[in-house]
Amino acid sequence: MSKLQKILVRARRQVFSEMVGNNPSIFQGEGYDFIELREYMAGDDIRHIDWNITAKMQKPFIKIFREERELNVVVVSVLNGSVHFGSKKFKQETIAEVSALLSFSTLKNGDLLSSYIFTDEMVSNSKPSKKLHQIQKNVDDILEFDAINKKVDFKVIADTLFKRLKRKSLIIVIGDYFEIPDFKLLAKKHEVVSVIVRDKLEENPPQMGFASLVDPESGAVLEGDFNASSVKSYAKKVHDHDHKLYETLRRDQIRFTKVYTDDFPSVNLRRLFEGR
Repeated sequence: MSKLQKILVRARRQVFSEMVGNNPSIFQGEGYDFIELREYMAGDDIRHIDWNITAKMQKPFIKIFREERELNVVVVSVLNGSVHFGSKKFKQETIAEVSALLSFSTLKNGDLLSSYIFTDEMVSNSKPSKKLHQIQKNVDDILEFDAINKKVDFKVIADTLFKRLKRKSLIIVIGDYFEIPDFKLLAKKHEVVSVIVRDKLEENPPQMGFASLVDPESGAVLEGDFNASSVKSYAKKVHDHDHKLYETLRRDQIRFTKVYTDDFPSVNLRRLFEGR
């Protein structure tokens, strides 16, 4: 079985078979609009309890929702050179897996799915659709894309999506985020979610002694003694970068999660969207 087939089979099984009962979809809670409160009745979903009103009234009240029209879900894969890295598997493969999970969940919900691939330019895009074959094509495009020496430009991504997407959408941007995006304006028009894909080795590298490393984004060769001091200094820079990244996303009211290459992405994604 090819890598593409394995990703598709695993993602489809997780979405259509394993996510049942209390977890019917990654997008649990999507597609509904709050309209009123009423007193809690046996059998109501406890996740809809309004705890503030409950505390004031001294008896439980729940929020009542009405179903909205179908969502327009836009899955954006950012494939710059640094995704061509991984200790267990490449981040590029994890991005493909996350894209597959989100895409199958979108179609299971009966929502519209469109997909984009970006570097420092728009590489490809698909029109909104509910067809399963679109998922296979998009995942295959991600896996087969040559990311070496490609750079990322989040301004191009934000500007392009702002101009192209007329209808309010749920935009999920998947990448390793070693650049900090400015999605503030995009997030005012749409709901934007960031999925940060990383490998644990690049956040906490081991001591390697003297070594030569090639930057897959720029092609530059870095030579040096990767001793305890230099590794610690590098790890601190990544930590500081991520702290600034998280603060920026929170400021712009963008929800986010981090998925490592050795994680089970469905768990992280379900937690991210649960109770929205």
